[in-house]
Amino acid sequence: MGDQSEIRLYKAIFIMLLIVQAFCWQPSFSAPLPFIFLHGIGTDCSIRENLMYIKQLMEWSYTKGFCLEIGNGSRTSWFTPLDKQVEEACGKVKAMKELSKGYNIVGLSQGSLIGRGIVELCEGAPPVKNLISMAAPQAGVASIPLNAGGTTVRTIANSIMKAGAYSDYAQKRFAPTGYIKLPKNIKGYLKSCKFLPKLNNERPNDRNPAYKKRFSSLKNLVLIMNENDTTVRPKESSWFGYYEDGSTKKVLQPREVPSSYKALHGGLDWIEKIRQSRKS
Repeated sequence: MGDQSEIRLYKAIFIMLLIVQAFCWQPSFSAPLPFIFLHGIGTDCSIRENLMYIKQLMEWSYTKGFCLEIGNGSRTSWFTPLDKQVEEACGKVKAMKELSKGYNIVGLSQGSLIGRGIVELCEGAPPVKNLISMAAPQAGVASIPLNAGGTTVRTIANSIMKAGAYSDYAQKRFAPTGYIKLPKNIKGYLKSCKFLPKLNNERPNDRNPAYKKRFSSLKNLVLIMNENDTTVRPKESSWFGYYEDGSTKKVLQPREVPSSYKALHGGLDWIEKIRQSRKS
């Protein structure tokens, strides 16, 4: 048991160092940029773990950090559509004077999608320099992450989901339906899923070059996958990998994605360029 605790500690320290390093990839004459933290589903800014995490990041990076709360936290994270959550987050970052000269985003799980939504969809906002994404469903999930919620959440969610993940009823009432991507129903996903196909520029007849341009403007993109993730399925979604269409047996890594699938993502070179770049 002690060995496992040590392993978790070392992993946590390593992740913190990655994030701090990303914060430091800026001209030496620049003042340290602040960061915002976007928590995952089913939690809020007031819980001890989130407060401690932000405190440690501030101490290690010598920067100012803020936990950006959307709505009332936990309940909003479950039951407000992600486009509405991004809209609220967008308004908040625009109003924060501390972020006016640029800032970094650290996102956990669903919070990382909101962070990317700010980068791509939030017009007129201060520039985001670095985006750190931890255990996030960047390419979607094959099943709803109900293990992150309690009994009440599961009861409500099961009731909503009876209408179908891509039904208008579910899309408007349950946030995770905005990024559920059923490998055996890609047509339904592209047609009726309201959030992720837009964010990933996946609809062939509705691609927006502005999203790609804004995402490409990031100085650094850090994608962290949880090797033991049981919530994000497949776990490789954290790196933009996903199941091949029609099956859950084989996971395609970003570089293995066929050209047609690559086009749906707006060009894999876009993602690879950001992952590899080290701009000053």
